Amino acid sequence: MIETVNLTKKYGNLTALDNLNLEIEAGTCYGFIGPNGAGKTTTIKILATLLKPSWGEARVDGNVVGYQNNLIRPLIGYVPDFMGAYEDMLIQEYLEFFAACYGIHGRRRREVVDDVLELTELGYKRTSDVNGLSRGMKQRLSVARVLLHDPKVLLMDEPASGLDPRARIEIRELLRELHRMGKTIIISSHILSELAELCDAVGIIEQGKLLFSGDVAEAMKQAEVGQSVIVAVESRAEDAIKLLQAVPGITEVGIAPDQSEVAGTRLKVEVDPGKGLPASELASRLIAQGFRITELRREEVSLETAFMRLTRGMVS
Repeated sequence: MIETVNLTKKYGNLTALDNLNLEIEAGTCYGFIGPNGAGKTTTIKILATLLKPSWGEARVDGNVVGYQNNLIRPLIGYVPDFMGAYEDMLIQEYLEFFAACYGIHGRRRREVVDDVLELTELGYKRTSDVNGLSRGMKQRLSVARVLLHDPKVLLMDEPASGLDPRARIEIRELLRELHRMGKTIIISSHILSELAELCDAVGIIEQGKLLFSGDVAEAMKQAEVGQSVIVAVESRAEDAIKLLQAVPGITEVGIAPDQSEVAGTRLKVEVDPGKGLPASELASRLIAQGFRITELRREEVSLETAFMRLTRGMVS
């Protein structure tokens, strides 16, 4: 459905995208992750036909951006991170105006507007002024607008940016429903925990270069450069740290950042995966020296951990 081949965008001496090669299958919910300035928005704007690449190629459903834009635009819906709304318009009028722009007229236009209002749960707000909406409501209206022509592809640039927790959950559930409907969705976001739940695959970009593209589980697997074990001791935490630091195969020991709901002190132990040191051996060494253990578990690698280990925080 979406493919880029050596996609490059330069602004003078600044390279925003550097030979980006992406391939996203139809029906995929794809999370696009990277530091600010990494090239996420540039990529999305090129796919939305709002920017021309310096060289390389981007295709949507086989149509080439820059040459077949008139064929691409009916296929896509672009949701920017901030929606500019027309003044003095009601939600119903706003959506009917855009439906007319898409060539939807007469009874069909009213039916389509009613359908997207129901899908986005904005029906009870149809007579409300657009400018009086909260940011979360405006984001839902922005999604409703791009659904009017039933696009195959949704390009969403930070859709949950600046939203309160409730509005963020509502947007996430709306995206889940659109995914179930078979839409191909690209989401640029900084809320990595939500992307891990929502997306089939992710792409990690830094300095305009694609560092990783694949399913979430594979990203986490690549980030497993070591093994982290969480162990909590009832007392004498400093002595436990000194003991574990002397164990061959342990590369780092420190106080774990999360100390909630634990009897004693949590320690985070980094183990060299090549040493084959099981967590049970750590427990045995501590118990042999008289330490009482209140918790022992291997720390799971999250998408946030994968992002931090696969990037260096650099921008274009």
